[in-house]
Amino acid sequence: MNLASRTLSPASWTVAVIVVALLIFLPSSARAQSCQTSSDLEEATRTGITAAGQRYFGMAAKGDVASLKQSAIPSLAADFAGIEATIKDHQQDLSIAQATVKSLFLLDGSTPSPHAEFYCGVFGKTGQTSGSAVFYLDNLPAGKYGVVLLDATSPKGRMMVWIVLQQSGTDWKLGGLYLKSAQVAGHESDWFLTRAREYKSKGQVHNAALYYAEARSLISPVSFMSTLATDKLYDEAQSAQPADMPVSGKPVDLPAGTATFKLTALFPEVVGSDLDLIVKYQATDVSNTNQAYQSNVAVIKALVTKYPEVREAFTAVVARAVDPNGRDYGTLLAMKDIK
Repeated sequence: MNLASRTLSPASWTVAVIVVALLIFLPSSARAQSCQTSSDLEEATRTGITAAGQRYFGMAAKGDVASLKQSAIPSLAADFAGIEATIKDHQQDLSIAQATVKSLFLLDGSTPSPHAEFYCGVFGKTGQTSGSAVFYLDNLPAGKYGVVLLDATSPKGRMMVWIVLQQSGTDWKLGGLYLKSAQVAGHESDWFLTRAREYKSKGQVHNAALYYAEARSLISPVSFMSTLATDKLYDEAQSAQPADMPVSGKPVDLPAGTATFKLTALFPEVVGSDLDLIVKYQATDVSNTNQAYQSNVAVIKALVTKYPEVREAFTAVVARAVDPNGRDYGTLLAMKDIK
């Protein structure tokens, strides 16, 4: 299954709430997709999902990739390299982490759907409440899915763990595993939110927009789940979204000397213990690495010239030239070296 990254805009919430209201009055047989939260579940179901999630986390913490793969659904077991690499990258933290279940959900997709949306919990007049969630899943095969969210804490900080389970008879097979640090350089979402508001108050709307994005990223381990917290941040961030930044796949022009580059993405990313600024742009060809390097440097310098405020907010800028086939070539320059 593919996991889509979609977010409801404020204007869409009216439709979403109407959909939820209609679902309440539809018989269960008429619902192609439904969701239950932990409090809605029967004790046996809740216990089974919780135990499976904790069992698979235990395997990951021990680095027991072989057992995880044996416990996975066939489609995941056939392409397990991503999860294996994720576990390896986080093994040191996982091995000393103590995990607690934060929340869990049961998604019932009785009918295959190219664009499944699951509305979980109670919704109010303006949208989500503290206990609700919305999941957006593309090409989801018919079945029942458990979702277990855990907080894994260690002396090095907190990690968010998102485990997807698919029901197979009386068993719950592993359908997906996502790990993500809840901190960047020791700072969690609230710290970035505070900085975003400070940048906004100073008129540094580009820094504000980028820090809002990082704050939102640190709330949830996956982008295809929205909650009251992520939606509030999304709404607040819209007031600081500059028109000259690429969003939703719409390129913007960046003049650089006699050339003009089309930027396709601009976002913060953790590199080691630093927060760097990543800029992607369209390129006709990246096979000539010398030329691609020169273009990357030109883009970086032009970007920092256009948005000088980013010098205050980021350690470095990474430019990535992307050709029509998706191949890319990247160059990193530390802020101190950008003249």
